[in-house]
Amino acid sequence: MRLPSYDDVAAARVRIAPHIVRTPMLRHRLLDQRSGGVVLIKAEPLQRTGSFKLRGATNAMLQLSAAERRAGVVTHSSGNHGQATACAAAALGIHATVFMPADAPRIKVESTRAWGADIRHYDRVTDDREAIARAHAERTGAVLLPPFDHAEIIAGQGTLALELVEDARAAGLTLDALLVCTGGGGLIAGCALAVEGASPGTRLYAVEPADWDDTARSLACGTRLANAPGGSTLCDSLLSKMPGQITFEVNRPRLAGGLTVTDAEVLAAIAFAFAHLKLVVEPGGAVALAALLAGRFDAHGQVVSAVISGGNVDAAVFGRALTA
Repeated sequence: MRLPSYDDVAAARVRIAPHIVRTPMLRHRLLDQRSGGVVLIKAEPLQRTGSFKLRGATNAMLQLSAAERRAGVVTHSSGNHGQATACAAAALGIHATVFMPADAPRIKVESTRAWGADIRHYDRVTDDREAIARAHAERTGAVLLPPFDHAEIIAGQGTLALELVEDARAAGLTLDALLVCTGGGGLIAGCALAVEGASPGTRLYAVEPADWDDTARSLACGTRLANAPGGSTLCDSLLSKMPGQITFEVNRPRLAGGLTVTDAEVLAAIAFAFAHLKLVVEPGGAVALAALLAGRFDAHGQVVSAVISGGNVDAAVFGRALTA
């Protein structure tokens, strides 16, 4: 098990720069007023494919050998990593197979298919997606690119934090804290490595849905814990069963803690982002913003950033948020 480092994140930034969008840092006076601090938003819905996932998938695929590229790639994903894998594969002329849950949001399925990926469905409850994808890789020779527990993918995701630190400094600000949407832990692991080298005084907090707080509980006890079966599936992009082995080894000594938010708080954050930031945000991408708006984190007197990690939301869910 190879653990990535700050140097890997820095190298990933140079490597993927021609293939991604440098997303903006946003501010709004209402966020500052409601939180009592200075709030900076990293707007990853404006990334190609609508989420941060393109960063990691691109970084991993750019490092494949010619033989590995010919063999193709395979992954499992509820949607955003699948889209990112399909997009990066299409750009590099690589065949991609994506195993997606049968109940994945239609917008994510259609977007993944539009990039030319071969989509295979599985049952989120009864099937082991990791085993299915691994068996496909062994059978076909394709390279398995998991959604978060992979050193190159983690390094790629961390590039957004490097951008954020730079943009904050350009505005004369230093980040006291960074709140990051967390499922399997790949994004926050990359961010933790990035700020370790670029802004070592910044504290990082994982933000999760209340029914899927495996990272918060694992940090509290020092070992990986799984989520109990069931629970709300509103935040479909954050429904990992437990933290990854690599991600937890990176996160355990570096994170300051974990926060949780309710479905109602997530829906309110989606509505706020649409009304005031002019962003369309998916539930899993809204949890860090929700933590600030709901007062789950005390931002008074601090410079705090929240990552809005994705914007691939089904119309019905979006309408529910706007009418809640």
